[in-house]
Amino acid sequence: MLRLPCFYHPEYHLPLPAGHPFPMEKFSEARDLLDRPDSVVEIFPVAAAPNRLLLRVHTSEYLIKLSQGTLDRREIHKLGLPWQPRLLHRSALETAGTIAACQHALQHGLAANLAGGTHHAFPDQGLGYCVLNDVATAIRELQSRNPTIRIFIADTDAHQGNGNHAIFRQDDNVFTYSIHGARNYPSAKEPGDLDVGLPRYVLGKEYLEALRQSLPEALDRFQADLVIWISGVDVHQDDRFGQMRLSTEEIQERDHLVAKWCFIRGLPLTVLYGGGYHRTTSMTGRLHANTIEEVAAACPPALDVPAA
Repeated sequence: MLRLPCFYHPEYHLPLPAGHPFPMEKFSEARDLLDRPDSVVEIFPVAAAPNRLLLRVHTSEYLIKLSQGTLDRREIHKLGLPWQPRLLHRSALETAGTIAACQHALQHGLAANLAGGTHHAFPDQGLGYCVLNDVATAIRELQSRNPTIRIFIADTDAHQGNGNHAIFRQDDNVFTYSIHGARNYPSAKEPGDLDVGLPRYVLGKEYLEALRQSLPEALDRFQADLVIWISGVDVHQDDRFGQMRLSTEEIQERDHLVAKWCFIRGLPLTVLYGGGYHRTTSMTGRLHANTIEEVAAACPPALDVPAA
């Protein structure tokens, strides 16, 4: 079986106050589940993305606030995370992991960041636990090297990727696909290239059918050079915020389908975590690890992915 190249840093886990709803421990827990002698992954370190890359997406004013801790009460409330001195550094590490995974996948066909998918962040503000927009920063870096590169964002997180939709609305070389709860966060949706809004508490069978009816056709129509997949495990039936009803097995089926649809089309694929807030905290990391393992299992033997 393929050993999938994955990017990671121990400081993806930034301690939060006791009882905070964001399960920061999921990053280290998933990494521990994946990093074993018979692992399907090979893990590589990253260094924080420099400000010059972050400024391709984010305003200098916002980065200064993150650096100096001058976000106001309203901005902190919308972000959902308390400010602390290493918050920007932690998010820049996560962004670097996505950049590295995209570059590796573009060259070799497949890679993952054991984090990422912070699709709610806008250039001038963080929203919904998303500090920096790692996907947008990675795409702008790739575009700086190849202005005509065509990138497909496949977002199967339970929540619409509103930040990505807004940032790339006028960019014909980036396709934004999002399948999500139509009445879930964010309340104000941003128009994307293809939004599949599903009813609250949708069952796994209906979710998978909507995915089958929309994503393959969109992949064929756009003809991308790279797919960036924000997987999301907040679609699970026991997630606190996802408002969907997929079982663990149905999420694995989703993961297999998305990976297979990319592989059979010869599309390079970058896999990112997205959201996950399982009521049993330790299960969140397990579900993210399942996604990585499912992608590795679905990868055809002909795709020989070198180490990073």
